[in-house]
Parts: sequence; C-alpha cells; structure tokens
Amino acid sequence: MIKWLRSSNVSSILLAIIRIYLGVLWLMTGIEKVGNFSAEKFISAAIKTPVLDPTGHSAYGWFTSILENFVAPNIGVFNFLVVWGEIFIGLGLIFGAFTTTATFFALMMNFSYILAGSISVNPKYIFLEFIIIIAGYNAGKIGLDRFIIPFIREKVPFLKNSVENY
Repeated sequence: MIKWLRSSNVSSILLAIIRIYLGVLWLMTGIEKVGNFSAEKFISAAIKTPVLDPTGHSAYGWFTSILENFVAPNIGVFNFLVVWGEIFIGLGLIFGAFTTTATFFALMMNFSYILAGSISVNPKYIFLEFIIIIAGYNAGKIGLDRFIIPFIREKVPFLKNSVENY
C-alpha cells in the first residue's frame, strides 16, 4: 500500500484530490479568521480546563505549561501565526507546493488543537494528512512540487538522492 501511494500515477490523482480538498478547507478556515480572530479565550480555556487522564490529572501537563508560559504571554504572535499558518497551509496544499511541509505544519496545528482539548474536525484532517505524508513527493506530483522538488534536489547536494531511491 505504501509503495502504491508513493509511486503510482493513479494514487497521485487520488492524493491530489485529497490534498486539494484539505487545502480548500484550511484556506477557508484561515480566510474566515483574517481581521477578527483571537485565540485568547481558547488558550485561557485550555489552561483552566486541561484534558484530563483517567485519574483526573492533566494528561498533557507539559502542553498546558507551554500554553500558560509561552503562548498566552505572546498571544498576538500566535493569533497571527494561526491565521496565516492556515492560509499558507491551504495554499500549499491546493497548489501542491511544498506539500509535505504544508502537511507537516497542518499536522502540528491539528495535534496542538487536540492537546488543548478541541476535537472538532481534527481527527479527520489528521487521517487524511497522514496519507499525504506517507505518500511523500507523489502527493504533490500533480502540482507545483513537480517543478519545485527537482529544482531543490539539484541545488541542495544532500537532497540529490531521494527517498524513492532506497
């Protein structure tokens, strides 16, 4: 299955459909937040009522600590990063430009939302994003990565040998 995802022309078509679908969702979510978004209430709620483990203790105390000591004091920066991160993830996925990088950051955002206690659409997105990550270059082959990745591999010596060669 992994070999098929990473090398099949049919899978690259299916991956493009998944990629564009996710990209549109990320882009729409980001655009809706431009100019009127603040994560302050969400972060405060995540700090006050963290996800609990079966014993009633904070399941992700380390994450709550990051939210409390780093994110909350810098909320303006994170408001900007969330909005523009979602927009750039969406654009990267739609156009197939730096697809695996965009997908990596999408996964980081989805897992951050889950660690903060928000389920929402995150599990569905994570499932689809893992398919894209596993597919690697083939996920962006029908897109700008068809041109970007070979160019980068030519210019950056240690990237000349791709994963597919192993």
